[in-house]
Amino acid sequence: MQASIKLGKIFGIPIGLNYSWFLIFALITYQLGTGYFTQQSPQLSGSINLLLALVTSLLFFASVLLHELGHSIIALRNRIPVKGITLFIFGGVAQIAREPETPGAEFRIAIAGPLTSFALAGLFGALYLSGQAIPLLEAPSQYLMQVNFILAIFNLLPGFPLDGGRVLRSIVWKLTGNYPRSTRLASVSGRLLAFSFIALGVFSLFNGQVTNGLWLVFIGWFLQGAAASAVSHVNLQEKLRGLTVGQAMSQDYSQVPGLMSLNQIVQERVLTSGQHNFFIVDTTTGEPCGMLTLQDITAIPQLKWRFVTAQEVMKPMHRLASVAPETELLAAMQMMEQDHLLQIPVLNRERLVGLISRENVLRVLQLRAELGI
Repeated sequence: MQASIKLGKIFGIPIGLNYSWFLIFALITYQLGTGYFTQQSPQLSGSINLLLALVTSLLFFASVLLHELGHSIIALRNRIPVKGITLFIFGGVAQIAREPETPGAEFRIAIAGPLTSFALAGLFGALYLSGQAIPLLEAPSQYLMQVNFILAIFNLLPGFPLDGGRVLRSIVWKLTGNYPRSTRLASVSGRLLAFSFIALGVFSLFNGQVTNGLWLVFIGWFLQGAAASAVSHVNLQEKLRGLTVGQAMSQDYSQVPGLMSLNQIVQERVLTSGQHNFFIVDTTTGEPCGMLTLQDITAIPQLKWRFVTAQEVMKPMHRLASVAPETELLAAMQMMEQDHLLQIPVLNRERLVGLISRENVLRVLQLRAELGI
């Protein structure tokens, strides 16, 4: 789930909201204000209960954020970059740039989130015990104590991608030394857990509990998809293992002179001949000096295309991420995924010898499958 609204950074980690967050935030606030708090604090007015519900919902999602920050901080301590934290309809997710390299790192990162939630449950529990005589504190602190405890227990369920599934994977990984096998086992456990949620949701629907039933079905559907994605990812890693960039790179790429206008490129290379979505830009001597993508072109107002050249808009070659022909293909794919790149120049002793893109990787995998390799 990608962040649609940027909120800022904490410890250098970008924090954002997905639009789906507003739906669950409004739903929780409504249920608290019109149900839970009216039952727990009937002596308070409806407007006060709604205000308490709003504050409590914000504190709940602050707790979710702290849960994800627990994962992220430990990931950073293990030298794993964190691309960001996004709050969305199912809670939150910390997006780390790559998987941990050891089972110990996997365990520490996974367990940090539930431990943070247990600590928050204890903190709100202490506040509840000390504020039982104060209606404005009693019900909100009790709710936040319970919900943080439930959040920790739920995440410890042994199914990928939940934290408990990652803990399970780390233990199996440590015992067997086999990362792919441990991932498949945790994913199978995650899919069984997901189907259990779906079955329980369907059962709730038939018993008239529509809201709870739908929610359980959606959670199960989300977990099942994430577990299946983990298996696909590890299968892809195994298929790419041992292959190099030189075996997959393409030497067939479009080149344009640096002095060619953007309008000429669009009219003669993109619209007419249907050439690639990116171009290598040459100097007057024919030496590659940069790369130009359609995103670079569309960033310039169309009225200026006639007067702006490729060399003025391109990204210089020395500023581009690049790989060598002997680089492992898996490492190149991870670089593209981490930096959100569609293609990377392949340089041999600072000389351009090709380009590697996701299409190249898929083509190699398809060819090897057809040949039975």
